[in-house]
Formats: sequence, structure tokens, C-alpha cells
Amino acid sequence: MTPQQVADFCLQLPGAREDYKWGGVRVFSVAGNKMFALLSEGLAFKVAPELFLGMVDRPGIRPAPYLARAHWVSMNEPFPLGEAELQELLTRAHQLVVRRLPKIRQVGLLLD
Repeated sequence: MTPQQVADFCLQLPGAREDYKWGGVRVFSVAGNKMFALLSEGLAFKVAPELFLGMVDRPGIRPAPYLARAHWVSMNEPFPLGEAELQELLTRAHQLVVRRLPKIRQVGLLLD
């Protein structure tokens, strides 16, 4: 996937929006300010805690600077994951963030 395809996919997720922060980093968030993915010179996104160590052991994927303690991974282009796997992980990142919202704010954002 290209960065633009990643951006288009992220924006198709329920309630997702895009902002530019920190000198041009594309930030994808839900519910106002809850980030689930970042695009700049590469891609970074949140993963489930149980997937984190397995993901960073894969070639081309590393802990995201400043966000690794929150279980974020990052990768440079070309992204080392196939389109289907990357879309699944971005959807999971979105849902991880949505599930941490108060129940009233989850309405319409959950995919399950």
C-alpha cells in the first residue's frame, strides 16, 4: 500500500479524522484526539499488547519512537506488510482506541 492508500483506508473507518501536527505529521484519530495511526516518513500505529513483541521481531517493523510504551509500532516505506494484513492491523488499531472510550462515545464506532 502507498501512504495515500493507507490514509484513504484510515479515513474510511467509523469516526476517523485526519489532522496535521508536529511539522506535517498526518495524524489519524477518533473521538476528537484519540490517535490510532500516524503517517510521516513512515507509518506508525497502535497494536494490541499481546501482538507487540511479535510485531517488532518482524523485519522492517520496530517500536515507534516515544509511543512504544503504549504498544505502537512503526515501519518505513515500502511497508513490509501485505495490503490485507495492513488493513486488518489498522482496523484493529482503530478498534483498540474506540474500546477505550466511554460507552456512550463508542456508539456507531464499533465494528464488531
